[in-house]
Amino acid sequence: MNATSFDPAPGQDPGEAPAPGQDPGEAPAPGRIVLLTTSHRVAPGLLSWPAWQVLHAADRVLCADGAHPQLPYLREAGIRVDEASPTAEELVAACAGDRTVVVVATGEGEPALTDGLARLAGSGRVSMPELELLPASYDLPGARLLDLVQVMDRIRAECPWSSQQTHKGLAKYGIEEAYELVEAIEDGDRDELREELGDVLLQVVFHSRIAEEDPDAPFSIDDVAGGIVAKLIHRHPHVFGDETASTPEEVKEHWLRTKAIEKRRESVTDGIPLGQPGLALAAKLASRVRTAALEVPLPAGEGIGYELLALAARAEAEGVDPEAALRVAARTYRDAVRTAEGLRG
Repeated sequence: MNATSFDPAPGQDPGEAPAPGQDPGEAPAPGRIVLLTTSHRVAPGLLSWPAWQVLHAADRVLCADGAHPQLPYLREAGIRVDEASPTAEELVAACAGDRTVVVVATGEGEPALTDGLARLAGSGRVSMPELELLPASYDLPGARLLDLVQVMDRIRAECPWSSQQTHKGLAKYGIEEAYELVEAIEDGDRDELREELGDVLLQVVFHSRIAEEDPDAPFSIDDVAGGIVAKLIHRHPHVFGDETASTPEEVKEHWLRTKAIEKRRESVTDGIPLGQPGLALAAKLASRVRTAALEVPLPAGEGIGYELLALAARAEAEGVDPEAALRVAARTYRDAVRTAEGLRG
């Protein structure tokens, strides 16, 4: 059914008697329009109780999209839904006589209809029904991640560049995005931080999508998320279990002890990526030694490398990230160079 064939009051006699208590000379009560919205990120049929109440009590339920995912569930619940796309004027007429009409919104949110109702209300020429926007389902926290997964699926399937990428080919971008994230944090730029977090998240979703196609050991983004959830719960027994931790140091001790049991590591140095920047590597080694309460003197040697190692170990012992400290100093140096060149920082 379309707007031209829409019947504002099917089965209603145009000359039917006024509603009980209504003076025959009075205009019929304008009624009520309910615009029912749903989230495509929530399974169809999972609607709020107020939504079900309104749907069951309505005089009429309309939906412009005959393929709307909610319709089978509404009909299964005994709710008649008419496929119709009325104009604002027709919808107002359908509510005459104190009727309630529910419009199940499509994904676009019915902008043409709501604009038309706003124009009618602003004209002052029409007795407008009560207008209500009723969200029948809400996005849960993190629901937009489902959109990201869906978009990545399509890009992987349809984009000539993305469809050819591999884990190895993307590795350099992961490193670049991580450094750009650190730079945004150090700059204190909130907008840039949000954007760079998105770029890092894209790397996770992209690699997970590629992993789904592995013929021997496939895994998905759900497997990745499930793994980190299990790890976080297991490594936070003071939150999800019976252990206690009142200081950050105790939390770190729990984490390292549980991690060592999980990984069955022989050495405190196991698991430290040797390919990371030198200062970060030296600080990480010093941190592991200090945390494990080992007495391991720094190796004696001549040259800048050993001097840097000693500086990194000292920085770590004082709670300073040597990589971050050096970046701050280097950027100050960069500004001084630009000033000497007559340029603005």
